[in-house]
Amino acid sequence: MKLRQSLRMSWRAIRGHRLRSALTALGVVIGVAAVITFVTLGASVQAGIVGDISPDDDGRVYVWAAAENRTGGNPAVTAKVVFTRRDAAEIANLPAVEDAYAYSPLFAQAVSHDGTTQPLAGDVVAAGEGYLDPAAIETGRGYREGEFEAVLNPAAAAMFAENVSVGENVTLVLAFGQEVEATVVGILNDDDPRGAIEGFRDQPRVYVPIEPYYELTAAGVTEGKPRFGGIVVEAESGRVEAAKESTRRYLESNESDASDRDDGLAYGLKTSDELIDRLRSVMDTLTGFVTAVALISLVVGAIGIANIMLVSVTERTREIGIMKAVGAGNRDVLQLFLTEAAILGVVGAAVGTVVGLVGGWAATEYLVPRVPLVYPLQWPVIAIVVGVVVGVVAGLYPAWNAAKTDPIDALRYE
Repeated sequence: MKLRQSLRMSWRAIRGHRLRSALTALGVVIGVAAVITFVTLGASVQAGIVGDISPDDDGRVYVWAAAENRTGGNPAVTAKVVFTRRDAAEIANLPAVEDAYAYSPLFAQAVSHDGTTQPLAGDVVAAGEGYLDPAAIETGRGYREGEFEAVLNPAAAAMFAENVSVGENVTLVLAFGQEVEATVVGILNDDDPRGAIEGFRDQPRVYVPIEPYYELTAAGVTEGKPRFGGIVVEAESGRVEAAKESTRRYLESNESDASDRDDGLAYGLKTSDELIDRLRSVMDTLTGFVTAVALISLVVGAIGIANIMLVSVTERTREIGIMKAVGAGNRDVLQLFLTEAAILGVVGAAVGTVVGLVGGWAATEYLVPRVPLVYPLQWPVIAIVVGVVVGVVAGLYPAWNAAKTDPIDALRYE
């Protein structure tokens, strides 16, 4: 029997039992749709996280000190206050290092402007001048060390009835109610974090120079030396690993100021990619787990196809007998029923793919808004292949049973 004829006969049999065929394919539809929805959601969230990291962060190494078993955690949580400005200056002169400067979040309660005070959900970030890429500043310029200046992202500038403009003053209400005034000298062009250490949410952020803000507010001033919880190292192009190696070598030597505070501490030196690798791993594991659960629907769908095909073989016993009586062989009968099962699997997978793509869009639009919609294009292809495999595997036993049917017994069947 030619494949074309087999397809036509199989399609006629499926159309003859529309409701039953639709319900049979429903398991495959649900399974494929669930898999594509969850995979799309996972890929979109990951793209949102990675995409939020500023492009100029690629050659940036974050350095912090923490207990030996915690250097793989979040630096904002685990970092100990051990570094001095001298450490940053010495690191800046090391091989493969372009620049180095202190970094510290200044936990803020609120920001005031023109007589209005607004709570500030995000942190005030204190860092060296090199932390902000000049290309990321929409209006104005970057702050300068030693000046009471600040750069705001658009979300922070829009917190008030009238947007804060360059040249105006804001008052930062820091921890314990301390108030520090700053002149706004720049507004960034987007709300994305400038580095992975800031987190991944778009939120109001204020950027200020380490000096004088950190010295005015930090509890890390000991023995007359301001101590910081982190240093940012700007590596020369293509020399990130070399910069990390020379930095670690300096910090672990007796020359560094951090060494006299190094009681059971280890140094963490990570790029943004390395910092978010753990998050990527967790998300991949979660997506894989949910996808595996969704695959159970495909198993249910396969069982449904197998069950209906067994029923179909029983119902069409006389038809099988007539086919064999007029010259059809076992191979022809096997092909006919396998084709029918494969069609059910392919139709289920095709419909499930469309539903899954719509489900992925809906998930990113309403469950996790503000992340880009990313479709893993390989998954619709995988879905069609899985549909064929599910249909063929599920229909193999019923088709084999049909092919082995004795034509004499089949013709006698009532």
